[in-house]
Amino acid sequence: MMATPRTRTCSHEKNTDYVTRKSKRICIPIDPETYQQVLADKAAFKAYLDQQIAAFPELFPATIAQGYTLQGFVPPSAKMPEVRMRRIAIPTSNGGPAVRFTVAPSFVLPYMTGYTYDVEAGLFLCKFDVPPWALARVFGRDAMYWERLALHFGYNSVVGTTVKDPEALPAHLLADEKHTWVNGEKAYVATTVGAECVLGASVTLSADTPGLQEGYSHFKVEAQDLQPDYTPATVNIDGWDATQAAWLNLFALVTIIRCFLHAFLKIRDCGKRLKAQFTEVCTRVWECYRAPDQDTFLARVQTLQTWATEHLPPGAAVEAVLKLCAKAPLLAQAYDHPGAYRTSNMLDRHMNPMDRSFDRTQYFHGHLMTAEYRVRAWALLHNFLPYGPRTGNTNPYQSPAHQLNGRVYHEDWLQNLLISASMGGWRQ
Repeated sequence: MMATPRTRTCSHEKNTDYVTRKSKRICIPIDPETYQQVLADKAAFKAYLDQQIAAFPELFPATIAQGYTLQGFVPPSAKMPEVRMRRIAIPTSNGGPAVRFTVAPSFVLPYMTGYTYDVEAGLFLCKFDVPPWALARVFGRDAMYWERLALHFGYNSVVGTTVKDPEALPAHLLADEKHTWVNGEKAYVATTVGAECVLGASVTLSADTPGLQEGYSHFKVEAQDLQPDYTPATVNIDGWDATQAAWLNLFALVTIIRCFLHAFLKIRDCGKRLKAQFTEVCTRVWECYRAPDQDTFLARVQTLQTWATEHLPPGAAVEAVLKLCAKAPLLAQAYDHPGAYRTSNMLDRHMNPMDRSFDRTQYFHGHLMTAEYRVRAWALLHNFLPYGPRTGNTNPYQSPAHQLNGRVYHEDWLQNLLISASMGGWRQ
């Protein structure tokens, strides 16, 4: 008899309650030897914890400044019984019952799934899109272990984990949607980039205004958790009206900066048949872009429009040039904001490896929330994984997150990520 084919029902609903739930796990930087020395001694443990609170207050609830009490040990884990953790009770701001938190060492993974030094090398290879089954073959365990290990990072706040100082939140952003597939259906990853870091990544099944607004809203929620009155000054986008409407609905005061590069790419694609004139067209367009001020920019665009009308043959190329000239007032707005991004180059530098990663793993199959966790995890790993060696260039920074914050909590990138994700990256 023919076997009945297996079917799988996958949910297309997005429930981010688990993502936005604030973790009660505080992660502190500490090495195994020191941890074993202070764990059993209340006075020594409290003295070490006081040092960490003074040095890194952002890793702890704000009310810990009022004091805290030790609350014994967490029950032993069946997976790692040799590692014990302490609980502390911290008062609440409203005078209610104290809230208990678990203090975890940075060398132990969440959910007691292993030691950082056992998995750091495997997770490092995520930078090169090595699939879970290959990691299992080289480092042991099974494919699902490595897949779940990476997905767990997606439970944390992307903004709160990456940006540790509210003053470091970038005033100028870039945003775009990466086209992808979920269970064979077209989907989009609403991506927000700023200060060389991916600060938002969320899967949406539609590219209309409500769908994109939901996707970009996660960045707003996480950024305003860090700084309640945060509003970006500018955001660079392409010409998609739904993207513009979504950002204006989320941040009414943000200035939309149109991407100059997208306008040029249209001219490049339409003007290849111009032959000798193609080089001159490109040169004149980029001379406009390099204008030192707004008045010079508008004057050069007017000169470009006149030249194109007189010298270019009728067709798609001259129409593309004139379309850019018609957008000159919008493109000139960037001069009012000196730090704004005029092109999407920095965004593309992050979205290109994102696209390669999803392509090599055959995109997304399963529940929509699994895809959501995966893109969020990719963003955090991308922000914290070490830079590659640069020939002839000494980079003082370990990773994009290091460059943004100006410091690291631990020299090991994975422990630095776990410490940065203390309390799930949320302020409490």
